[in-house]
Amino acid sequence: QLQLVESGGGLVLAGGSLRLSCVAFGRISNLIVGWFRQATGKEREFVAADLRSVGIIRYADAVKGRFTISRDNAKKTVYLQMNSLKPEDTAVYYCAAKLLGGSEYGTWGQGTQVTVSS
Repeated sequence: QLQLVESGGGLVLAGGSLRLSCVAFGRISNLIVGWFRQATGKEREFVAADLRSVGIIRYADAVKGRFTISRDNAKKTVYLQMNSLKPEDTAVYYCAAKLLGGSEYGTWGQGTQVTVSS
């Protein structure tokens, strides 16, 4: 059974940086791991996904150029490096996983809070 645990959130000033980690407990090979976020009062939105094995990395327009997704399969960890943070980035950030070729993310972490102070 695959489980995902996010960490690395916290309070940061606007313009600052955070690196989120998503540790997988279980086999992650041949999986796509993505990051999502949900701000208070808003729907969950896509942030980034690492599809390196199929030659694709996707970012939401709102974070493109500021956030970088990466992974270390040996450590079973996916990272989200967040630079130049803005108050509108404040949200609970989740990692999620789906099978290659799948259309739905079926496994989700518990989330980690990111708060960016203006």
